[in-house]
Amino acid sequence: MPAKKILMLTGEFTEEYEIFVYQQGMEAVGHTVHVVCPNKSEGDRIKTSLHDFEGDQTYTEKPGHFAEINKTFSEAEAELDSYDAVYAAGGRGPEYIRTDPRIQAIVRHFHEAKKPIFTICHGVQILMAVPGVLKDRKVAGLGACAPEIAAVGGTYIDVDPKEAFVDGTMVSAKGWTGLAAFMRECLKVLGTEIRHP
Repeated sequence: MPAKKILMLTGEFTEEYEIFVYQQGMEAVGHTVHVVCPNKSEGDRIKTSLHDFEGDQTYTEKPGHFAEINKTFSEAEAELDSYDAVYAAGGRGPEYIRTDPRIQAIVRHFHEAKKPIFTICHGVQILMAVPGVLKDRKVAGLGACAPEIAAVGGTYIDVDPKEAFVDGTMVSAKGWTGLAAFMRECLKVLGTEIRHP
């Protein structure tokens, strides 16, 4: 199977693991991952965040490392047909980039073209912002997103934190603890087979 090209949507304070682990894992098996952020150019950096559950009623947030943008946003916009899938990383970035009409247009493109859409944790907020993308779909994500998923016509799936959920070519997970299962399912949807002799 030929290598695939994946477009990763990020913003400031996107979850660090959901950028780095995903990008490096996909690149390790030969795929190309373009990390983009609205109004950022190749070589720019964004701040990331680290979320965890430490006994409080909700997650905590700490500063992560800087993540490098490796594709100019406007260039990626102009080349959407060349991408095989889009990935909405989680963390705090999705809550503001989802309001950007250009991000919405990118998601709409993949939805209408019936190309794979991958989402983890808060990344599902990006999908909610585009009418019809989650209608009649089953999707996982951070539990706090469940009411919004229902409000746009989707069904929230409460997967185990270390598991992922697949609905056709849409792969989703609750958060970074599910990255191994999430990436495994993304690879299956992309048609990537890893064999162990």
